[in-house]
Amino acid sequence: MPNPTPSARYDTPWKAALSHAFRAFMAFYFSELSKEIDWSKRPRFRDKELAGISLGRPPGGLVAGKLVEVRLLDGRVQWVLIHIEVQSQRDAALARRVLDYNYRIFNEYAQPVASVVLLADDDPDWRPTAFHNRILGTVMGISFSVAKLLDYSGLTDELSASHNPFAWLTLAHLRTQQAGHDADQLYAAKWQLTKVLYQHGWRKERIIVLFKVIDWMMALPEPYQQRYWHAVLKLEKERKMEWISPLEQSFMDKGWEKGLEKGRRDGVAAVLERQLTRRFGALPKSVRTRLARASMAQLEAWSDVLHEARSLKELFK
Repeated sequence: MPNPTPSARYDTPWKAALSHAFRAFMAFYFSELSKEIDWSKRPRFRDKELAGISLGRPPGGLVAGKLVEVRLLDGRVQWVLIHIEVQSQRDAALARRVLDYNYRIFNEYAQPVASVVLLADDDPDWRPTAFHNRILGTVMGISFSVAKLLDYSGLTDELSASHNPFAWLTLAHLRTQQAGHDADQLYAAKWQLTKVLYQHGWRKERIIVLFKVIDWMMALPEPYQQRYWHAVLKLEKERKMEWISPLEQSFMDKGWEKGLEKGRRDGVAAVLERQLTRRFGALPKSVRTRLARASMAQLEAWSDVLHEARSLKELFK
């Protein structure tokens, strides 16, 4: 029985790419907004805090959520938070979720929050840009900026030629969607994109990050993956480049999964520590140590009963 083609994996690749090249992301999908940001001040990622501002179980199709602190060129405010969502499936609750996150982030930091959404689904007619409630003279809601990957589907040559890494990632995502579970088509697309990756002359760090992105996103059945890996090693040898070692390849998937899990746990712990400090004052070292060592399940359990606890002793009991 032939090995089935694994399901496409979009979450880790998009998060890795956003962390690696956030400015390029904004410049490619939201160019007008990017022009308002002071890029001389390095953006600060607040992913741990975002992980703690949870709306419950992650919705289907959400592949990346990011929270980034930036400065603006006009100096109107000291700093601004940009909340980013990448959505790979149609979701009727998306606009409402953007409103919920925007408000909760604003309420947490008392700073302006801009929300931007990249729609990476396969429905050309789905383009949510707002959520509003109007009742008895009161209007509550949000309008947000949106970009759609399908809008680039007919621009293969332009995407391949662009030096922006998100042009290349857009092409990779679209080709992955188009291939579905057809291993031959997926292999051909992955190999073609790999060759394009090496043609751009990007620095070593970027090539390694993007190689991991495509290898994770365009998951192949084992025989195809072995064939692909041998082709990559041959290409590097021909170009006298030895950037992706077999050892790096073998630990690639496990390392990313472990890192994402730890990042989410640390984020929940940080938010819970801040909430406890606000309620009970400065925390003793023993409590901070307990939070640092707790499992995700334990942190969530404490968070659930925090509003009922009258003391730290009662909470941890």
